[in-house]
Amino acid sequence: MSSPVVTQPAAGSYGTNVQTGEWSTGLCSCFSDLLVCAIGCCCPIALSCYTAHKYGENCCLGCLPGGSTAMRTHMRLTYGIQGTIINDALMTFCCGTFEVCRMAREIRIRNGEV
Repeated sequence: MSSPVVTQPAAGSYGTNVQTGEWSTGLCSCFSDLLVCAIGCCCPIALSCYTAHKYGENCCLGCLPGGSTAMRTHMRLTYGIQGTIINDALMTFCCGTFEVCRMAREIRIRNGEV
């Protein structure tokens, strides 16, 4: 008797699925994408909503409590970036604007927009 094969859906709708183990840019690499930096400094909630939309989620995710943490965790798992859920929560809570900028840069890089 053979076991059924279970497969996970591919992450193709989120851009390339490069398994690097690390984020494409550092937490404080804001000036590597000036558009993201400017929007992140002026209105981080708008940037978070933009990032959620570009990632394929409802743009309201960026406005919800814990939404950035959930998006960071999912993004990390999709792209094979190492880390833990507690690290995701701490990074979005303690370094919120910087982390939202990094996630936006990651989406733009993975989608070939930068």
